[in-house]
Amino acid sequence: MCGIVGYVGPRPSQDILLAGLARLEYRGYDSAGIAVIDSEGQLGMRKKAGKLQVLRDSLADAPLADGSTGIGHTRWATHGGPTDVNAHPHLADEGRLALIHNGIIENFAALRDELTAEGVTFVSETDSEVAAALLGREYRASGDLQAAFRSVVNRLEGAFTLLAVHQDEPGLVVGARRNSPLVIGLGEGENFLGSDVAAFVEHTRSALAIGQDQIVAITPASVTVTTFDGEPVDAQPFEVSWNAAAAEKGGWSSFMAKEVAEQPEAVANTIRGRIHDGEVVIPELDGLDDLFTGVRRVIITACGTASYAALVGKYAIEQWARVPVDVELAHELRYRDPVIGSETLVVSISQSGETMDTLMAVKYARERGARTLSICNTQGATIPRESDAVVYTHAGPEVAVASTKAFSAQITALLLLGLHMGRVRGTVSASDSRAAVAELQSLSAKVAQVLAEESEHVSQLAGWMADTRSVLFLGRHVGFPIALEGALKLKEISYIHAEGFAAGELKHGPIALIEPGQPVFVLVPSPRHSALIHSKVVSNIQEIRARGARVIVVAEEGDAAVLPYADEVIRIPLAEPLFEPLLSVVPLQIFAMALATAKGLDVDQPRNLAKSVTVE
Repeated sequence: MCGIVGYVGPRPSQDILLAGLARLEYRGYDSAGIAVIDSEGQLGMRKKAGKLQVLRDSLADAPLADGSTGIGHTRWATHGGPTDVNAHPHLADEGRLALIHNGIIENFAALRDELTAEGVTFVSETDSEVAAALLGREYRASGDLQAAFRSVVNRLEGAFTLLAVHQDEPGLVVGARRNSPLVIGLGEGENFLGSDVAAFVEHTRSALAIGQDQIVAITPASVTVTTFDGEPVDAQPFEVSWNAAAAEKGGWSSFMAKEVAEQPEAVANTIRGRIHDGEVVIPELDGLDDLFTGVRRVIITACGTASYAALVGKYAIEQWARVPVDVELAHELRYRDPVIGSETLVVSISQSGETMDTLMAVKYARERGARTLSICNTQGATIPRESDAVVYTHAGPEVAVASTKAFSAQITALLLLGLHMGRVRGTVSASDSRAAVAELQSLSAKVAQVLAEESEHVSQLAGWMADTRSVLFLGRHVGFPIALEGALKLKEISYIHAEGFAAGELKHGPIALIEPGQPVFVLVPSPRHSALIHSKVVSNIQEIRARGARVIVVAEEGDAAVLPYADEVIRIPLAEPLFEPLLSVVPLQIFAMALATAKGLDVDQPRNLAKSVTVE
């Protein structure tokens, strides 16, 4: 949610800010704005509800004077609707100060009352304008933007990233963060701030992460990071592992289409460097065997798509590491007084590493003595820094709101983690480990095979079903989480009713939904490795077909038992059961994308959704 960009340097800041905001559009937003200190030392501001192009058009019609210092923002409405007035930046100190904000200030009402009693007039409905007014008051008292920032942030409660400029201090952007992302881009004679590295990776791949409750001040020649109390912080830079081209469409019809096609590479990159002498050895976990040997229980916590990856990971970790695994939605975990202690390993999963509910669950677990490990796709993110260990996926930037390649990389990382834990704990045999490693090494090519052989077939099927109002998904074992994910993808981007069910639950209620013509996707387990549940799923197919359902089956090559009962068969290559999800999810992603496209919808930026949920 919310994109934030800051810049100081020799170049025209408007170009930098607008390009950075364009690269952050994937986060989801409903208004945009910039504030610039021009070459005469005057602060100019423009903000508009709607897409970034509305702001661009406004600036083209009535340009702002440009300068070398500025901040930019895309807003996802929380307090107050998506209007020009509620958009950011917000002004204070008689228009000399501009502030932008990501997050929610929980005590804004009390602060607003305090400022109103002092004669401050507010023009918006936002909590953010309260922070701007408070900062303006403190600046008038101190004449020092950094000192004013320290006073303000220590009074705010909730989650926030703040950036501000003041026309009396050109060449300076000050930012602060608590429970909300902010990253520094280190340039030559220029410096940047952004919600994530996409904001500035076009200009520099050298970055610096800002920690919890820290303030940053950037000038063209310097970067200073301190705590909220003003104590210096020695922050360590890191190199962004991808370039700006990786976050561009590159000729694809959508970012989602590009990212679906990049899954073989995402899987291969996540595996690369983590197999040695036929065994899984994750370098980031070197020397951390104690993280796993004393564990008596694992909790995997995540939200949305990542929670379905977690369900697949549960099967793998329990099979190879022989330790009980629970999967918990992060936004529920810390509110129900769970049993967590020093023998519990809490594994968090977040593509961005900034998912607020997941971050709070990790902090909760650490406070209760649990060990923590994160699976994340974003270097320098908050959740990895708050965890005892991290396993990075290497999916590259994922821009489309609906996750595809990040999901596949998360499952891959969980498979690796299960085998790594099994080796450390001595619970997986050498022969089983070698067989699993062989499967891992073949996965990238098999995902590519599904894309090559089934994309056209599945897209045609979706085109024929463009007027469908409801789709059901059934699966068993690791097919069940994929059924959930298939339904979620369809809901996210095509806005139709879709539900995923455990196939064994069919006769316990969901079969009442079956009526003539009802489309049902069925994920069929392998008859070679799962003969018993295969036969049960085939029986489920017969039951729904007898009631008039239109059955679309996802089954492995050579499975003839499904042919008499399926209206459509989508084939995936042969694989061991734990590895099938990486293959069976691909046609469901393609189906959702093609159906949404057939309906004329924007698959990259579905309504009401943001890529990264950074508020609770």
